[in-house]
Amino acid sequence: MRYYARKLGFYLVALWAALTLNFFIPRMMPGNPVDTLMAKLQQRGGTVDPAARRSYELLLGADTGEPLITQYVAYLGNMLRGDLGVSVSVFPAEVSSVIGQALPWTLVLVGLATLLSFALGIVLGTVVGWRRGSWLDSLVPATTVLAAVPYFWLALILVAFFATALGWFPLQGGYDVALTPGWNADFIGSAVYHGFLPALTIVISSVGGWLLGMRNMMVSTMSEDYVLTARAKGLRSTRVMTRYAARNAVLPSLAGFAISLGFVVSGSIITEQVFSYPGIGSKLLQGVQNSDYALMQGIFLVITVAVLGANLVVDLLYGFIDPRTRVGT
Repeated sequence: MRYYARKLGFYLVALWAALTLNFFIPRMMPGNPVDTLMAKLQQRGGTVDPAARRSYELLLGADTGEPLITQYVAYLGNMLRGDLGVSVSVFPAEVSSVIGQALPWTLVLVGLATLLSFALGIVLGTVVGWRRGSWLDSLVPATTVLAAVPYFWLALILVAFFATALGWFPLQGGYDVALTPGWNADFIGSAVYHGFLPALTIVISSVGGWLLGMRNMMVSTMSEDYVLTARAKGLRSTRVMTRYAARNAVLPSLAGFAISLGFVVSGSIITEQVFSYPGIGSKLLQGVQNSDYALMQGIFLVITVAVLGANLVVDLLYGFIDPRTRVGT
């Protein structure tokens, strides 16, 4: 029990530190979101008097005139209520609304692609490591080369071949704009159709790392005494491979998978830009380009919470799967 309490306490402190950094970093950056908003209004032919500018400053929290500690306490209170502020790039929409619209697209695309690449890499790595020295070892350099290919280049190649040359998939977008988003067969089918190429890019570029890591851990685990004992007992090869070797070899990969799963919410900026996919990565880039500090701060907060949450879950599961980690706690 002390093991789980210690882990929980550590991640609560880490969350507080992340919230604090998320408060101070945007305030240390040059520029002012109000200036960006004023520039947009002037481009549209509008004029803003000092009183209106002061109202925007108070609305966006750019210059409230309050002491920093007061702003910090108010910020923590807003975080507890889920109030992330107002976005400048899509003014007057709230940041939570902008993130809420983009996040499901990223979770489905990057989340499923990450799960698929992890599962495929672990399964292939288990088999390749179990049968090391066979022709299956040729999968390792092939997938490693694909993982080393620049991410944007691989995405462009898939677009040029499957979308432009063959015309099998659409060039851009997350769904057919003629459809109304909703939980119906036509919309879901269109979303899957538009998301296939972006997901394929993520799977191809990441499966090699999981395969290589699992293969090397399998080779190392197969020399352990408990695996040799299981073989000496005459157990079936498939049972020794899955219950004894793979079960222990996969433990280091779980930690890496936790980090990858946490970063799912950050999206894949390059992939989303190449395919014009409406995910959180595109919103983050939009926030950077428009000095939308509230939007960037909100997205960074969501990413941080997701990474910490995923690592906490895996740490707790790690203690359950491998009791050795709880020894002395």
